[in-house]
Order: sequence, then C-alpha cells, then structure tokens
Amino acid sequence: MRILLAPMEGVVDAQMRAVLTQIGGYHRCVTEFVRVTEQVIPNHVFRRFSPELENGGTTPSGTPVYVQLLGGNAKFMAINAARVAKLEPPGIDINFGCPSKTVNNSDGGSVLLREPQRVGEIIRAVRDAVDPSIPVTVKIRLGFSNSDLLDEVVQNVIDGGANELAIHARTKEDRYKPPAYWSVVKSVSDKISLPVIINGEIWSADDAINALEQSGCQDLMLGRGAMAFPDLAADIQSRVASGVYQVMPWQEVLTLVLDYLRRSENKHPMFVSNRAKQWLVFLRMHYPEATPIFHAIKRFKLASDVFAVLEASL
Repeated sequence: MRILLAPMEGVVDAQMRAVLTQIGGYHRCVTEFVRVTEQVIPNHVFRRFSPELENGGTTPSGTPVYVQLLGGNAKFMAINAARVAKLEPPGIDINFGCPSKTVNNSDGGSVLLREPQRVGEIIRAVRDAVDPSIPVTVKIRLGFSNSDLLDEVVQNVIDGGANELAIHARTKEDRYKPPAYWSVVKSVSDKISLPVIINGEIWSADDAINALEQSGCQDLMLGRGAMAFPDLAADIQSRVASGVYQVMPWQEVLTLVLDYLRRSENKHPMFVSNRAKQWLVFLRMHYPEATPIFHAIKRFKLASDVFAVLEASL
C-alpha cells in the first residue's frame, strides 16, 4: 500500500510537504496546480511551485514530488509539460478534479469531466510531449454533477496513456461535503489494470481501511485528514501492518506548526497569521488543545504576535 499527499491548493505548499513528509508514511506528494493558459510558463514559475526541483524533485526527507498542471488547452498543456519535464521532476500530474468555480469557468479542473474525450486528448498530448520515463498521472472526481460519465472518463484516461489515476470519491457539485462515495470507485478499480488511488474523507486509520475495502483500491491519497492529524500516514501504515503506533502528542504537533511557520514567514506579511489560523482549524478536529490557541490568535495579523502565543503554548 502506498500513501500519497494530496495537492491541496492554498494549503500544501513546499514547506508543508517538507514538514509532513519528515514524519514518514508518504510515498509521493503532488504540488499545488500550475495553471496553464495559452502561454509558455517560465521555469522560475515551476520552481516556485516546486522548489524540490532543485533537490532532485524530492522533499528534504526524500519523498518524490510530482508537478501538477491544470488547464483545458491540450496544445499548451503539452508545451508546458515538455518544459517542466526538462527540469526533471519525478513525474507530472494532471488536475481534472478542482471544483473551484473560478477554475471551472476558465476551462480547467472538474468542468472537463463533462467532456471525456477532451480529458483523453489532454492526457495524450502531455504523454506524447514528455519522455516515456516520466510518469504522467491523473486526478479526477466521480464526475461533475453525477457519476454517469465515470466509465467513459476513465477509459479516456487509459487511452490517453496515463500511468496512474487518483479518484476523489465525490462529484464537483459535492465539493467537500460528506460522505465520500468510495464504493462507486470499485466499479472502476475492479475492471481496469491501471493503478487507482482512492481519495476523499479519510480522517483516520479506520477510514483508510474502509476506503480501501469499499473502493477496491490498493493505494490512497490523504488531504484534509493529514492537516488534522499530521502523522496520519504513519498511523495508517502501522495499522495496516498490524503494528502499534504511538500518536504524536500535542506539544510535538505544535512544534511542527512553528517549524512550518518559521520556514514560511518571509512569503508575505500576512502569511504566518493566515496559515496558523488555517492549520489550527484543521487541528481542532483531532487535538482539543488547538482550540484555545486558535481563539487567542484569531484576530492577530502580525507574525510576531502569532509566534508569541504559539511559543508561550509550548
């Protein structure tokens, strides 16, 4: 079983990948999406989304990071895939799952699931543009409004030459509302040889085991669950191996939060306060100790004020 860290836009950046993968349990990460329009993207943009390209395409702990592209123009997806391939990423991922209205209105993400043939054309264009040694993987949802076109989309993913397929077990219209429909994925995973990775609503080791059983998948992808429970991947790996895992105590988690924020504080003035609040909201789901800290900083804007509260809480 492999566990992948999901490409959560505005959440899982390079610094977060570094922090989470140092805990262990992950086999791969995927960057936030690089938006492809009708233009050639400069190399510095790819490196901004994936600083790991300067380190052999891996996090400091050695976890491979695939670069994700999002767009509806097959020609420019291919051109930019060829450009990023020259930077030697471990792999290239294509996003057909983003439910954002802004992204969908700009011909990207899950809106393309309405047109299975275009999905295949984009994948084929990217696959043909890069060396066969570079894996091309794909992330989709069950569909846009429903899963009626799922089989057709998956067949086009296969015909396009993708190496693997991750399925977020909800439609675009479901967004992130529970539940995730893991069992729907089984109709796909049971009849194709392409590796299928299950994603969506995996918050615990029990969820992971249920998702694997219901979907028929061998591998899984963690998103928000990894933010709420930073060592979830390690816990799942231990549980599947019938081992006993000692869950990370709160003080150690808080140290991780500080580590992440210190790595990132030079991004822009509001970054520390915004990301600290964001992560604490997730952590409240698993650690009650996060709640009073969140309330203590929720009106703060200055990084120095946030750091003072977090450091005093250690």
